[in-house]
Amino acid sequence: MKIKEAIVISTILSSILCAGNSTEKSWSYQIEPYMLIASMNGTAKIGHTPTMEIDVDFGTILDHLDMGAMVHFEAHHQSGWGLWLDYGFMDLSSDINGNRGGLLSTSIRQGILEAYATYKQPLEVGYIEYFSGIRWWDNDLDIEHSAITKSINLKDDWIDPVVGLKWSTTIYEDWKFNIESSIGGFGVGSDLSVGGIVGVSYVINDLLDINLKYKTLWADYEKGTKGRKGYFQYDVTTSGAIIGVNFKF
Repeated sequence: MKIKEAIVISTILSSILCAGNSTEKSWSYQIEPYMLIASMNGTAKIGHTPTMEIDVDFGTILDHLDMGAMVHFEAHHQSGWGLWLDYGFMDLSSDINGNRGGLLSTSIRQGILEAYATYKQPLEVGYIEYFSGIRWWDNDLDIEHSAITKSINLKDDWIDPVVGLKWSTTIYEDWKFNIESSIGGFGVGSDLSVGGIVGVSYVINDLLDINLKYKTLWADYEKGTKGRKGYFQYDVTTSGAIIGVNFKF
């Protein structure tokens, strides 16, 4: 596991442990390990290399997944204020035969951390939750060819300021519906990033929910001067179904 990922996971676990040790009944907490059945579509360009078309379905990701971790954490105070943390990490690698012979080895590592302050407001139907914070993108790309001594190595990360809202309501007995949207970047990190989630939750009891959702996240990021060394362009949408188990305490 890379150092950055270890730090992120340690931070999340520390927050959870501190929450669990708190005796304040005015706080409530949720932790949800989940799986994202994802696909990735878009384009990317590094330096003066040709633009690469990205079209990867879930089956391809699963076949080449070396490691993955996804977890969501929430803390809510009775005043309405709260905190969200969400982290998803994928480490993919593959070896394929090159068009001109030799072996082409690729490794893609992507981590996305979201950290938001939230405020929940009750409505006549359900409630709305406002949130603002950051979305940290961390990407590493390594491409090597056995017949060529030169390799392509890219390590880049950026932080997007983000604002958004989420609406939730009960639709039938123990079933809840929620929809969430966010927008960020604004030229600070990416030029623009947009996210959306829609789904349902089934309340098993006071301690456990099952979540079924669909999530999409798009980012348009550009760094450096086009056609020169160090240039990186990333215009990719990651989307798919989420299956999660939400523990409440």
